[in-house]
Amino acid sequence: MNYTKLNNLLGWACGIIATLVYVLTAEKTTSWWDTGEFIASAYKMQIVHQPGAPLFLMIQNVFSNLAMGDRTQIAYWMNIGSAVCSGMTILFLFWTITALARKAYVKFSRTAEVSQTALINIMGAGVVGALAYTFTDTFWFSAVESEVYAMSSLCTAVVFWAILKWEVRADEPGSDKWLLLIAYVMGLSIGVHLLNLLVIPAIALVVYFRRAQTVTSGGVFKALAIGVVILGLVLWGIIQYLIKFAAYTDLFFVNTLGLGFGTGVTFFALLVVGGLLFGLWYSIKHVKPILNIALLSVSFIIFGYSSFSMILIRAKANPTLNNSDPDNAFTFLSYLNREQYGDEPLLSGRYFDAKPTDIFETGNVYRKDGNKYVVAKKKYDYTFDHTTLFPRVYSDKHEGFYRDWLSMGAGDKPSMGNNLNFFFTYQIGHMYSRYFMWNFVGRQNDQQGHGSFTEGNWISGIKPLDNIRLGGQDVLPTSEKENAGRNTYFFLPLILGVLGALWQFKKQNRDAAVVALLFFFTGLAIVLYLNQTPMQPRERDYAYVGSFYAFSIWIGLGVIWIAEKLSGKINAKNAAIGATAVSFLAGPVLLASQNWDDHDRSEKFLARDMAKNYLESCAPNAILFSYGDNDTYPLWYVQEVENFRPDVRVVNLSLLSADWYMKQMMHKVNEADALPINIDPEKIKDGVRDVIYYNDFNVPENIEIKTLLDIMLSDNQQNMVQLQSGEYANVLPTKKMQYTVDKAAVIANKVVPKEWEDAIVDTMKWNYSMNIVSRAELSLLSILANNNWKRPIYFTTTTPDENMIGLNKYMVSEGFALRLMPVALAADSASNNEPISDVEGTYNNIVNKFQWGNIANSKYLDPDSYRYISMYVGSLFGETAQNLLAMGKTTEAKKLVNNAYENMPKRVYQMAEVFSYASLIDAMYKVGEKDKANEITKRNLQYLRENMAYYTAIAEKKPNLEYRNMRFGLASIQNYQRVLTEANQKELLDEVNKIFEVYRPLFEGN
Repeated sequence: MNYTKLNNLLGWACGIIATLVYVLTAEKTTSWWDTGEFIASAYKMQIVHQPGAPLFLMIQNVFSNLAMGDRTQIAYWMNIGSAVCSGMTILFLFWTITALARKAYVKFSRTAEVSQTALINIMGAGVVGALAYTFTDTFWFSAVESEVYAMSSLCTAVVFWAILKWEVRADEPGSDKWLLLIAYVMGLSIGVHLLNLLVIPAIALVVYFRRAQTVTSGGVFKALAIGVVILGLVLWGIIQYLIKFAAYTDLFFVNTLGLGFGTGVTFFALLVVGGLLFGLWYSIKHVKPILNIALLSVSFIIFGYSSFSMILIRAKANPTLNNSDPDNAFTFLSYLNREQYGDEPLLSGRYFDAKPTDIFETGNVYRKDGNKYVVAKKKYDYTFDHTTLFPRVYSDKHEGFYRDWLSMGAGDKPSMGNNLNFFFTYQIGHMYSRYFMWNFVGRQNDQQGHGSFTEGNWISGIKPLDNIRLGGQDVLPTSEKENAGRNTYFFLPLILGVLGALWQFKKQNRDAAVVALLFFFTGLAIVLYLNQTPMQPRERDYAYVGSFYAFSIWIGLGVIWIAEKLSGKINAKNAAIGATAVSFLAGPVLLASQNWDDHDRSEKFLARDMAKNYLESCAPNAILFSYGDNDTYPLWYVQEVENFRPDVRVVNLSLLSADWYMKQMMHKVNEADALPINIDPEKIKDGVRDVIYYNDFNVPENIEIKTLLDIMLSDNQQNMVQLQSGEYANVLPTKKMQYTVDKAAVIANKVVPKEWEDAIVDTMKWNYSMNIVSRAELSLLSILANNNWKRPIYFTTTTPDENMIGLNKYMVSEGFALRLMPVALAADSASNNEPISDVEGTYNNIVNKFQWGNIANSKYLDPDSYRYISMYVGSLFGETAQNLLAMGKTTEAKKLVNNAYENMPKRVYQMAEVFSYASLIDAMYKVGEKDKANEITKRNLQYLRENMAYYTAIAEKKPNLEYRNMRFGLASIQNYQRVLTEANQKELLDEVNKIFEVYRPLFEGN
């Protein structure tokens, strides 16, 4: 078989194998984090969070049609969309590796054949490298969910493959069409994710090496500089400044010429098109090929970038999910610039302990107002007294972490040494190198690591080495040994990649430089650009997947290094076969065998079911306030896609402080009525009452919230305070709030259980929990003032206490949501920091409504799923069962604990679960389920004993490292001593007492 046919056949085989793997392991529904938002938005063509991904949404919408109208299958088919994109990425990776490997035998020839030995080496390299990347931890994770990173990786793979296609055809007529293809794909990729643009410097180097008559170090530097400039021109010039110029042209046309909104944008677009057409005509007439290809490339990038017109078009339609409402030039510009997230300092900036010394204006924020653009507010920045070049420890919110990480004293001032230390040890070491090692050396477990030695580290599987780094490996608990997220590769994929890099730098130093540049720009350059603060809400390894792609090229080329070394001892053909076989085992087979169990998400449903449980906790026509991404996005998914409980109005408190979101809440959505906010939109538009500050007027009594709303929304200067600037501003004059309760309305709307009606208070009184009032808090107060108990008001159980504005004392649990009830029972309980439950309502929800995401039977649970288990077994099952027993409802309590036994996992994931299980186990003993209680207790005690020994072993090297987990363990010992004593379980009690004796010094020390 000739080279071309075999190359095509094996390439497609690798792509199909990868696709099948991803299809088999794909999640069947939505997952955590952004996927719920993406799936919902793709299904209905809505607007996702900044800076948007319109092309991704449109392509995923195509995949949604494969569900054939079954709404419950739409998420699955969108996940399959990512699986297909990932499989195609492997296809192009194979062809990239073989193209690079072939150049070692035949340079720049499309027709020349290679020897059989060379053919085996080339194809072996392609198969090993492509399939190794197939099974890497980070890429596989993104391949099985509807997120942008799978499609973004495909764009990267296509453009890098395309430049190699151009390279081999560069001397042929029409070869530059490959450069235009690259430009178009890059333009399209902007509508997916910006990561693909980082390939540009590597492409510039390929073009230089191919076109230069003589390669010099100066020429290489110049080519790199040009590549970086082109990257900057695309990233800022095309993506941002084109829109910025269009916006300010529109400003001129609207405000100065008196024309309609959008006329300036249209004029500017025609001007750009006209300028490009003129430039192309000029380049052809005057025979300027470089200018011609440059202008054509810009045209194709802009054409691909035009997918963002979908954002403007759909924003005009005001869909349900319309993040930032980018329906005009300035809001669209803000949307693209990700202004809601702020900027991190890059070249210069403050230290974390810096104090502002001055404030200066940096620009205007415009909004549409009537038939004009008006200045909504000014942009400001500060000068600081303690600044540096290359700031890395700059966030005042993370001062404690910086000091702990850098071993700084409480009074020590940060220096450039601290800055560089944090950059190398944390940003490069912890937030990049650790991720790199996860993929090619091994991963300790799947928990997020913030520097702990028991969570989220890289690990090799070579015990002496791992012991030196982490400690405790000689007493590794069963829970860690059996942890699906514990993957050990013994450095073998890494070694293969290093050998491949050595081979390429020796035999193909130019190509090696290109791959190295790709590796750098998609890895360490991102570290430099992101300048991440510590304590990220999730691991960020997905951002660096391009560099893992580049390293996988070297893994493939490692086959040839081994083959060449073996050929000195055995027949060259046998050496090629042997090298391929050994590398295949050390790469793809090892990675697949280790990673399959923790990447098989085909049996996970908890993100979807948790969202349904939140909604099922709510009465009809309720208002449900959520806070975090993992609360909100699954809720959006089940309502928008599966049409589940569309009567409940979901309100994200994090977004509610934005004027566009607050205005959206004033309109009906699906079957959910508008919120009863009853505030004139003019009073809360952008730049008006963005923040209202608390100013204590020493008011002695509690004030009705309607009165406070009138004060905060008043335009009368008598109700304002004058600032130093001379301007007047609204203030919150007191934190002492009250709301007079209409008892008749409460009873008529069945707000409280019938047996609690006597406990309804005349007046709700509370202390406001913040020092500012944003639109979110204004909305909450207005809803309470105007709702008059017509619609039930709920908060998700994971909403931070502060965001309930002090109403916590009137919250009653009904399962996964807390309902606002004006009852003294809740207020009395809240004073003891113990929220009460509507026991019968919660019981009914648990037994008849709630679903548990198959966590009892799923082959794999991720940390975002199993972190809920301690809440389930403690707060939901345990406390509810205890309350039922206190009410004399033993039959119901027994049914409940059996429900818990059937639906909870038969293993322990975290020490917090051991602690939380105590109340449930106690209830099991009390209802006569001794065998089940003993089974769970034995399992938990084994976990407790083994993990406490593990933490102690680590603490010998790193004191206080696992303080939180050990505190949970100590508290668990005491809980189990009490429960087992009361249940008269002598054998298990003896075991707990033995554990207690081991750690008695810790108890006595406390």
